Amino acid sequence: MKTILFICTHNSARSQIAEALANTLLSDKYQAFSAGTEPITVNPYAIKSLAEIGIDISMNKAKHVNTYKGKIFDYVVTVCDHARETCPFFPGAKKYLHQRFEDPSSFIGTDKERLSRFRHLRDDIESWITSTFATED
Repeated sequence: MKTILFICTHNSARSQIAEALANTLLSDKYQAFSAGTEPITVNPYAIKSLAEIGIDISMNKAKHVNTYKGKIFDYVVTVCDHARETCPFFPGAKKYLHQRFEDPSSFIGTDKERLSRFRHLRDDIESWITSTFATED
C-alpha cells in the first residue's frame, strides 16, 4: 500500500479533507496522513462538509509536520502555497506534488454561505485526488 502525506499551513481544513477523502475513496491502494506547518484546530466547516458525505473527522486533531519526521512517504503533497514554501524536506519521499486549493480561512459570510464554500472546496479536492491518484499504479 502506498502512502500520502497531505500538508497545508494549519492542518485544519484542506489537508484534513484530502486525507479523509483519500482514505475513503482510495483505501484499497493508499493510506493517507495530514499535517500542518503551523497547526491549529480542525475547522468545524471541514467536519460538517465531510459529514454530509458520510465521512466523520470530528475526532481528528491537527498535527505538526514534525510528527512525521523520519517517516518515508510515496507522495508528499502540499495543498497551499505557504506550506509549499515552508514544508520540510522528507528524505525518501518518492514524489512531491503541489496542488493549490483556495484558503478556507478567507471564507466570509453566513454559516450557510461558508458551508457552501467548504462543499465546493471538498468537491474540488475530491476531483483532484481522484484524477491524480485513482490511476496511479
